[in-house]
Amino acid sequence: MSIGYLYKLSDSEFIGRVNYRLLREEATNWWGELTLEDYVRLDDGDEFIIELEDKRISQCLLKKIVNRAVSGIPPRWVYHITGTSPLE
Repeated sequence: MSIGYLYKLSDSEFIGRVNYRLLREEATNWWGELTLEDYVRLDDGDEFIIELEDKRISQCLLKKIVNRAVSGIPPRWVYHITGTSPLE
């Protein structure tokens, strides 16, 4: 897994470091999975900016994968990430 950074789109607030894996990587159509390194509560429907390990940036949406969590207290969830803008 690669390490990146997640920010809120609305105000560019830093959310945290993420471990991510891109499963499809095309310039305008990409998606994958990620977990936050630390527990952070995310609201469904919020839009985010992700900075990948290679410094590319894109807007994205996250959706919790309900049947998968990383063990720990409190649990850290695995999220499906979908790009809403090109990776640049």
